[in-house]
Amino acid sequence: MDIPKTQPLPDVAHETAAHGRTLDWVGMSHVALPLQWQGRTLAADADVEVNLIDAQARGIHMSRLYLHVQDAFADAEPNAATLGQVLQQLIDSQGKGSDAARLTLRFSPLLSRKALASDNRGWRSYPVTLTAEQGPQGITLRLALTVQYSSTCPASAALSRRANADAFEARFGAQGESVSTQHVSDWLAGADGLAATPHAQRSNAHVEVTLAAGTQSLPIESLLDALEAALATVVQTAVKRADEQAFARLNAQHLMFCEDAARRVAMVLSARTDVVRFSARVEHLESLHAHDAVATVHGSGAARV
Repeated sequence: MDIPKTQPLPDVAHETAAHGRTLDWVGMSHVALPLQWQGRTLAADADVEVNLIDAQARGIHMSRLYLHVQDAFADAEPNAATLGQVLQQLIDSQGKGSDAARLTLRFSPLLSRKALASDNRGWRSYPVTLTAEQGPQGITLRLALTVQYSSTCPASAALSRRANADAFEARFGAQGESVSTQHVSDWLAGADGLAATPHAQRSNAHVEVTLAAGTQSLPIESLLDALEAALATVVQTAVKRADEQAFARLNAQHLMFCEDAARRVAMVLSARTDVVRFSARVEHLESLHAHDAVATVHGSGAARV
């Protein structure tokens, strides 16, 4: 049977804190929500937090944060304007208890990528983390992206070339100048024409950038395009034999230690006028060793302040 409500429900969050002090951030992590991106609805999850500036307040209004963010991006893409509106709503929802809010969105846009040589295309999923923070000093936007690429070891390539040269000399050295071009070509194309191959591995470039003030739309796709162009050997989607051969050629033209890859990434980010600061970590997931090769770099973009 229905029980009549004669008294308001208790709210212990209004009680005085036992050990009063301010808190940097309070909120929720991994809140599931829908997000619009380029006309598609993506599954996303969010961390939503506010600071607690009342040292004596026991808690914040947690449910208000949830309700404000739940459908915030169901019909509108995240950009500087929509993020600013949501952050201000989060702050206002706490009365005078907060003057800063932070929202972290994790989602994976799908981008169509063309094959290297054939006319085929395929979809790539790119994990993105967007962090928007508003406080008394204004709004800060940060983007974290990951690009996967292939890295062929320059040292291994040099050793393989030497092994191939030694094999050529062993096969044709005694013939002097009498060997024909066609004979050599046939030998190179055959099973004996490859004495050694350099080792390569799938690699990751993890990048985080702080966007310049005044940036309105999020430059996710342009950042990914620029990083992939600089690294050159990004992993592929649809692959026919012609595409695989083109990929092998790219790897031969772009031999990379992890140090080389980190510098390529830094070159791109330091020239961006929409980037204030950046940090990057590249990981070459070794096929020769049981351990990985890594390099990190940080610096300022062209929009540095």
